[in-house]
Parts: sequence; C-alpha cells; structure tokens
Amino acid sequence: MTMQYSYGQQRGSGAFFGVILALVLGAVALGVFVHHARSGVAGKLAAMITGRPLNIVSAPDVVEKVQRLNRLETVVYSLDTVVEGSESNPVLPDALVGDKLLMIVHGQTIAGVDMSKLQPESVQITEGPQGRSIRLTLPPSQIFLTTIDEQKSRVYARDTGLFVKADPNLETLVRQKAQGQLQQAALSDGILDAATKNAKSTVTAMLEGLGFSHVDVR
Repeated sequence: MTMQYSYGQQRGSGAFFGVILALVLGAVALGVFVHHARSGVAGKLAAMITGRPLNIVSAPDVVEKVQRLNRLETVVYSLDTVVEGSESNPVLPDALVGDKLLMIVHGQTIAGVDMSKLQPESVQITEGPQGRSIRLTLPPSQIFLTTIDEQKSRVYARDTGLFVKADPNLETLVRQKAQGQLQQAALSDGILDAATKNAKSTVTAMLEGLGFSHVDVR
C-alpha cells in the first residue's frame, strides 16, 4: 500500500510540473510573437491579443515626424587660424600711413540638415513578407552658421604708420575675413559629408523606433 501511494504521488507531481513548464514556455513564445509582430496578419493578431490597436505609420506621418526635427545640427567644426589685414596708401609708404594687424581667431562652423525641407515624394513605404520597409531621401546638408569666439580671439600684432591712428574698422574686416576662411576650411575638411552621415544615423534610429523592419536613408 505504501509503495503504491508513493508511486502515484510522484507521477502526479511530474504531470503538474509538466503543465507548469508548458504554460511558461507558451507565455514566453506568446511574448516574443507579440513583441515582433508589427504588421500584416501577425500584427492584427498581436493587436487582438494585447487589446492595443495596430499602429500603422503612413508616409505623411513619417514626413511630419521628420520635419519636426527642423534644423538638425549634426556637426560642429572648431578651428584656430591666424588672419592678416592691412590698409595702405597708393602714394605714401606704409611706414607713414599704413595700418597692418595679425589676429589669432578661434571660431566654429555648424552644419546639418534642414529637415523641414523634406518632401512627401522623398518617402517610400512598402509592405513585404519580412515586414514594412521605408526608403527616405534626406534634403542636402548645409552650413547653418559660422561664428567667431571673441573671448578666444585676439590681436597678435599691429603695426601703424607714424601719421595715422589704428583704424577700428580694420579689426571688423579681419573678423569677416576670418569667418570666410573658417567656413572654407570646414568645407575642405568634409563637414557637409559628415553632417549627412550623422543625420542618416539619427533618422535611421528614429524610423526603426517607429517599427520599420528595413530602413534605407540616403
């Protein structure tokens, strides 16, 4: 009697734990399914299971969301440069009426992509067996701003003629010249390509977060 009772108890425990294991595995499988089901029949079924509506992002929705990024600044280029400026008289020598200065200038050039210029035809969404795919063409990158840091810029040397005073406008002209040089240096170093690359990364992450399985940002 004792042996029969012990045998029956062990068999019942094994069946019980088997049912528990099956329920756990089923719950895990269901969770994985709901997590990855984003579109099509699977997406609708997941929506029925979770009780949440299936969120289908359309092309106009994508355009609106991306345009909200506006002027997306993706690169800041910093540089120190030495700029020369001078004023001369066509008749008298510089030693008498000339004005020359050297200025050390620190500045920054900011580049990025103006997402507000994204056009509806630049967004294409397709449905496939592997999920939803999107192809988005960004507006061209551009220079937003080039500025001079006055606190880090200074006149290094100045040579003024005997008969003239230092012209304050000469410093202004040199700063304007420095802005042009800083911007040109940034362009030569590929700031626009870097701005496009960084913008692609930002927008790609954003679109993947919206549930697209395949994202092509160009």
